[in-house]
Amino acid sequence: MEIRRKLLYQFIAIVALILLLASLAIYFSFSGTRREEFYDRLDSKAKMVAQMLIEIDEINADLLKRIEKNNPVSLPNEKIIIYDYQNNVIYSTDEDQSLNISTELINEVRLNDKVRLKQKSYEILGQFYAGQYDRFVVFAAATDIFGIGKLKRLRLILLIVFFVSLVIVFFSGRIFASRALNPISDIMSQVDAIGISNLDMRVSEGNGKDELARLALTFNKMLNRLEAAFKTQKNFIANASHELRTPLTVITGQLEVILMNARKNEEYRNTIISVLEDIKNLNHISNRLLLLAQASSEFSEADFSLIRIDDILWQARKEIQKRHRDYHIYINFSESIDDDDKLMVRGNELLLKTALVNLIDNGCKYSDNHTSDIFINHENNHVIMKFSDKGIGIPGEEIKMVFQPFYRASNAIGIKGHGIGLSLVEKIISLHKGNITIESEITKGSDFTLFLPVKN
Repeated sequence: MEIRRKLLYQFIAIVALILLLASLAIYFSFSGTRREEFYDRLDSKAKMVAQMLIEIDEINADLLKRIEKNNPVSLPNEKIIIYDYQNNVIYSTDEDQSLNISTELINEVRLNDKVRLKQKSYEILGQFYAGQYDRFVVFAAATDIFGIGKLKRLRLILLIVFFVSLVIVFFSGRIFASRALNPISDIMSQVDAIGISNLDMRVSEGNGKDELARLALTFNKMLNRLEAAFKTQKNFIANASHELRTPLTVITGQLEVILMNARKNEEYRNTIISVLEDIKNLNHISNRLLLLAQASSEFSEADFSLIRIDDILWQARKEIQKRHRDYHIYINFSESIDDDDKLMVRGNELLLKTALVNLIDNGCKYSDNHTSDIFINHENNHVIMKFSDKGIGIPGEEIKMVFQPFYRASNAIGIKGHGIGLSLVEKIISLHKGNITIESEITKGSDFTLFLPVKN
């Protein structure tokens, strides 16, 4: 069901319920008031007759009937019945015996002084009176023709008002629901018009103050992320294609040259060695790309465990020095590291080792003396690792860009590398709810500082 219809039906249901409750309250309030007023009139009638009986020594039925007949305030279909202390009728205007007055009812009136009841169209009031010399029960009954008529007219009016109001609410609700949801339809139309070719388009935020403006703002934020993701993906594919195409082109060229003429065995051997080196380089790039993709999506906290970060650091140092015997790596611990628990982090051993290997390798590779100094500290429930080198540095305006895949600083073009390592490091540290900062000066070196939360 459309939201427009759902809102309309809910609105009608709420208004109908309110009208129904209000109508019932008015109807029953009027009905109760009518009943009380009519019983008050019956009470007055019973008291008047009883007063006459008390003041007259001898009961003269004909006299009472003549008085009642000429009474200008007589009620419609009025009936008066009087019983003495032996429950004998001493006066009655109920000639057609419309009322059914039982002995039990008379005794109930004597017991409770006053009783109200309804028989057919008659409303009856039974009242007990005690004079100086006698005790008797008076029943006054009548039909409230005018009150019932007013009640019926009120009921008809309330029904008409109820249904007319629902019709008005239905049509006005449709108009207001359409007006209220038109901005949402506009937002939907604008969002539908946005595709891959025009991701720079944004949804109009209107006055910028109401809920619809916040909805449009949320869409725009999502579009910003999508646009950035598409641009990153586009750049990633372009750079990856370029990085993979270069070694493939070199391999193809070498093989084509070697096949042009017959060669000596030594030339074949040298070509095969060169091709093998290019294949290893290609395999290295592929592995980095695969690990970068996995770090971005596949790993979760389910793959994490408690590990000592210094153990991972020593393993990374050993792996680097095995590959590059001319690299010098120095690890120093702060005095604040006085407990093994301050080195315990929750993470994935493979990913953290990959990140540390990349940072150490970068520090040594870009330093003239191939040296990387690592300082480990503990502060604010975080283990802090600073990787320092005395290399070429990074231009200030490029520091924020070095974490982009395949990006290489302008002063590092001649140094071997693919621009994947730091992007991979940033993904891994972010996955571990950590942070990485860079401080660098041209020709003086760089400091990469990792912040990883310690597991208590």
